[in-house]
Amino acid sequence: MDKESNFTFYKGDITKHEDVMDCLRKHDIDTVMHFAAQTHVDLSFGNSNDFTSTNVVGTHVLLECVKLHGVEKFIHVSTDEVYGEVKDDGKDLLEDALLLPTNPYAASKAAAEMYVEAYRKSFQVPAIVVRSNNVYGPHQFPEKVIPKFSMLLQRNEQLSLHGDGTHTRRYLYAGDAADAFDTILHKGQVGHIYNVGSSDEISNFTLCSMLLGEFGFSNETKEEVYQHVVHCEDRPFNDHRYAVDGSKLKQLGWQQKTSFKEGLRTTVDWYRKYGATWWGDISDRLTPFPTIPSDEQTDRARDTELANSPTRSKKNDKRAFDEVDGSPDVKRRKENGHMDSVLGAVKV
Repeated sequence: MDKESNFTFYKGDITKHEDVMDCLRKHDIDTVMHFAAQTHVDLSFGNSNDFTSTNVVGTHVLLECVKLHGVEKFIHVSTDEVYGEVKDDGKDLLEDALLLPTNPYAASKAAAEMYVEAYRKSFQVPAIVVRSNNVYGPHQFPEKVIPKFSMLLQRNEQLSLHGDGTHTRRYLYAGDAADAFDTILHKGQVGHIYNVGSSDEISNFTLCSMLLGEFGFSNETKEEVYQHVVHCEDRPFNDHRYAVDGSKLKQLGWQQKTSFKEGLRTTVDWYRKYGATWWGDISDRLTPFPTIPSDEQTDRARDTELANSPTRSKKNDKRAFDEVDGSPDVKRRKENGHMDSVLGAVKV
């Protein structure tokens, strides 16, 4: 990325006013997509203060700097977890549903949203809030379940399931998430909230089975799956499922295009090629309940998330996302080059 003439990486701390203001002014940022966050729920149970610092205080600092600097659009990236748990027979939640977070991570993201709304109303910060389902894809740091399990299977190690394995999540491929943010960037209305909803709701047990199949292990029966899967203690509280209604975003023209099967195969292929060496030794991140990462590991994770964040490419001066040759979103983007506006992304 450093070779791209229209890409610049600015290393700073989102909780430090001087870093954020210098970045905004130095690069004359006119649009902010605020992805910077601590996001791993497991870590939030044992290290919640860091989540408050980055997700709440960091957002507050960023908003204060944006208020002073002035931007055309501020897109705040939140999460579906702010809604809390949705019962198995519950309806998909619209954007006006109550926020009922159940873990420290989700609470920090809900609190950040309150600051965004307050700055929109009090200081006319042109804010939009986005709440997405679980995003997955190549380059994702292996504290998340799909890359973690892929790397464990690559090492021929067992997969540890929290609880009984019936918990479900809706998964959205990174290319579709990129398209969603691009749609919101160009067509989203200031003051609005947009759910980014996936149609692929997968239980943790089913995910294990599908990953086993991708790695060539037998997965036809539960007995075969349990040759590679063990159950472990659950989280202090583990939402059984999340479910959002994404029809509002679809009205702007966005559609989910990558099936879970297709996206999972592309993702697994990447981890097979690069997962063992990309981050160095990260064995301590592959445990059922990982410990708080060292500063060095945190830097690696943040650098990786930056690789997945929106940038602009040289070709036709269009924005693009870090991609893998042959992946579904690469094929689409070769056919659709409509992304053309400047993006300023402030990363922690």
